[in-house]
Amino acid sequence: MCFFGCIRGTTVLFVASAFGAACTQAPAGQPAPAAPVAAPVQSPVERGKYLATVMDCNGCHTPFKNGEPDLTRMLSGHPEEVKVAAGPKLPAGWAISINETNTAWAGPWGISFTANLTPDMNTGIGIWTEDMFLNAIRKGKHMGVSRGILPPMPWQMQANLTDEDLKAIFAYLRTVPAISNHVPEPIPPSGEAPRVSTLAR
Repeated sequence: MCFFGCIRGTTVLFVASAFGAACTQAPAGQPAPAAPVAAPVQSPVERGKYLATVMDCNGCHTPFKNGEPDLTRMLSGHPEEVKVAAGPKLPAGWAISINETNTAWAGPWGISFTANLTPDMNTGIGIWTEDMFLNAIRKGKHMGVSRGILPPMPWQMQANLTDEDLKAIFAYLRTVPAISNHVPEPIPPSGEAPRVSTLAR
């Protein structure tokens, strides 16, 4: 009894397996579905370029010309030849003003100027280390240890990026053309000392 029962069980199992295999095969005359292709692995520089693009770093750190970022000055920050001594007096109900290059921002914190992110050794981040860059974003401190980073830099949001992503952004910034452009220091409101931002950027 066991012999015939085992044969019947084996036969049923074989038939079921064969039926299942037939169901997964492509119909006769049609090519088999292609195997899924793995996404290409990005290098740190490629990943950093992607992140810098989707986060619109050019939107603030590249001076505008005719309403668009001037990519001949990509990521070079506020132009040193564009002098700003004070922000405009705003009407009631308004708190922030931006100059025509989109690189000088005036608000309750005073006037801030977008930084030169190119690898220029004297005026950009050429002397920065990877740790300095990570600490600047994580702590909201210029060079990771200095004054507070002011608006509109969204460092509090960017601080949520992984170490790998921040390192990738830094690796990318090291590859962009170095541009010598000395960005002025922030101007505090009414002669006060610059305040650490509780906002972003």
